[in-house]
Amino acid sequence: MAWLFCACAQRKTFSTNYYHENEQALTTIEQSYRALNAIKPFSVEFTDRSFNYISLEIITDSLKYIYEFEINEPRLQDTLRRYGMPARGITELVGRMRAIRCIWINTLHYYTNGQEQSLVFLSIRNVAIRLPFTSEKYYILTFYAQPQYYDSEGRLLAGRTLRRLRRVNDEVFRRINDKVCYTISSRFR
Repeated sequence: MAWLFCACAQRKTFSTNYYHENEQALTTIEQSYRALNAIKPFSVEFTDRSFNYISLEIITDSLKYIYEFEINEPRLQDTLRRYGMPARGITELVGRMRAIRCIWINTLHYYTNGQEQSLVFLSIRNVAIRLPFTSEKYYILTFYAQPQYYDSEGRLLAGRTLRRLRRVNDEVFRRINDKVCYTISSRFR
């Protein structure tokens, strides 16, 4: 029974520890992704545990294209160029994600007080602990462009004067710092 308690405590601190150990790399990934995504919207997901294959979602005005590539195959570069995307920047982003075992990155647009805002999602998997008979858990980090409001328990709030929790994809997020939050989810997206 003690191992179960330790495993649960480990899950709660994993996101914060992971963030602090990889803060510089995560910040570089987030900033790079924001700049690249502003050129042409896209998301990237690693589809295998060995981090050799990616799913690339390219968003155009009318359609969303989803491709799967091995990270070193020439078709990836050809496809990025075909859609007018910065191939070198995206390849470097994928390499940085792979180096810290980040499995997914995407952006979400939302409105606060009538103003459009955006956040960047990063998803990671804790490979250290896998309890038998439990579903796999993912750690979702959200990066906001501006500081957020939190309650006394560190939960993300919908605004300064409101005491309502802000839910993103129906998940409650907890504070890592003023602009970064995390949640533990059974979905990586």
